[in-house]
Amino acid sequence: VQLQASGGGLVQVGGSLGLSCAASGGTFRDYVMAWFRQAPGKEREFVAGISRGGGSTDYADSAKGRFTISRDNAKNTVYLQMNSLNPEDTAVYYCHARRNRFGADYWGQGTQVTVSS
Repeated sequence: VQLQASGGGLVQVGGSLGLSCAASGGTFRDYVMAWFRQAPGKEREFVAGISRGGGSTDYADSAKGRFTISRDNAKNTVYLQMNSLNPEDTAVYYCHARRNRFGADYWGQGTQVTVSS
């Protein structure tokens, strides 16, 4: 499956931004989807994940209450709505897909999010 992320940009502290990740080349509903991020000089970290049907979600502590992950299986797209952004959220955000815990990992190309103070 190929993943194309979009929606990054520059936003001020306290602002909001929505990311999208469009999938192609596979059966989207077969994949558990997630967003990760990587800040300069830091390791890539999990942000949020969503089950195949969208009924179950999981968030990193840093994202709880501020970020919302969702998916539209009819549009082969996963979303990440980010609110109350702060400078610590500045990173390249990657979408991720995997069929199951033993499956291959698929990554999008990343989209830059910069939060200015």
